[in-house]
Parts: sequence; structure tokens; C-alpha cells
Amino acid sequence: MCWFSFSRQQLHSFPDKLGRDKEPLCSAAEAVVLPCRWLASGSLFPLSCIHTSTSLQKIGKWEKKNRIVYPPQLPGEPRRPAEIYHCRREIKYSKDKMWYLAKLIKGMSIDQALAQLEFSDKKGAKVIKEVLLEAQEMAVRKHNVEFKSNLHIAESQTGRGRYVKRLRCHGKGMFGMMRISRCHYFVKLVEGPPPPPEPPKTGFDQAKEYVQQLRNRTLVHTL
Repeated sequence: MCWFSFSRQQLHSFPDKLGRDKEPLCSAAEAVVLPCRWLASGSLFPLSCIHTSTSLQKIGKWEKKNRIVYPPQLPGEPRRPAEIYHCRREIKYSKDKMWYLAKLIKGMSIDQALAQLEFSDKKGAKVIKEVLLEAQEMAVRKHNVEFKSNLHIAESQTGRGRYVKRLRCHGKGMFGMMRISRCHYFVKLVEGPPPPPEPPKTGFDQAKEYVQQLRNRTLVHTL
């Protein structure tokens, strides 16, 4: 690749169409250095600009919740706890197997969840542990969380990713179809200790809830 370099004296020597000398495009300490393949014929400026920053990457709906701006709080109102949304997409793992691990750590503190995942021999446990550590580091760095252990898991859920079909070759010219499953994992961390567990519902509470569901239903094609 060839390069063109122009100094201050050479830029002064380029006259315009009226015969007047042009002003220098750069200082004496700087020089215009441009590759040949980005230059048009008779031009000193590139034809295209290559932009490869991370701002062009697509952000999902779950990550956009980190940009929510709440209204100012009133004097004397308790401080609103920080909320951190993080996820990992297209994990080569079954969403049904990941669901058991996601529900296992829901409602735990961050340290307790990491301890539970540390002693699990499942593949999904290692992935969830990495996601929790990333979210914990992001909470301290971006969300002004003072103590990284003062977090609990408010939401932990999975989603279905893209399923890809592939051929599996068998003997005697036969073949079969196999599906490569992928899943997503979403987690929400909230600052503060975890809330106390809800007491189990009694039979009377479940019956009362069932009757309320029957009263709230909508009957179509009736008088």
C-alpha cells in the first residue's frame, strides 16, 4: 500500500483554479497521510469512513431497561435501590435445562447464588455464574453500587433461542435430522438484601383465588 504525505510547504504550492495559493490544510507538525485506495483521482480526501465502534451493535429490550431515567425523589423519601439488567444470548444449551438453574437462584443474594452455582456440575451453571459476575461488576462500575455483595437476584429467567437443523450421516447412505438448540438467559439484580420468602398458601387461600379467577373471566356469545 502506498501513502501520500504532504508538508506545509507543499500544501502552499498547490494553486486553486484562479491561480491563488491555498491555505495550508494542516500545521507544520502535522501531515496529511492518506492511503491510495481511499483517495479519489485528484482528491486529497477519503471516499469512505470505516466506523467499527461498539455503538453500532444492536441492543435488546432487556438491556435497554438500564437506560430508564426515574423522576427526582422527594425530600425524605427512601433512596431508590439500583437495578441492573443483564443477559447472555444464543447459549448452546437447552432452555428447559437452563430453567431449573434459573429458578434455583431466584430470590437469593448474589453471594449465595454464586456459591450454589460453584458446586453444580451442570454446563448451564458455569454460564449463569459468568453472567452473574459480569452483572456484579457492571453494578459497581456503572450503577454506583457501593458494595458488590449488597445485591440480590430479583428476576432470573430463560428464553428460547434459534434452533438450527443439521444432517447426521448414517450408514448405507441414510441420514437423520438433528436440532441444535440455543437459549437466552436474563437476570435482574437489585441493590439490597433479598426479601423474605412468601409463606405457603393454604387450601382456603387457593380456593379463594380460584373463585376470584372464575368471577373475573369473560363469557362471550352470552346474553
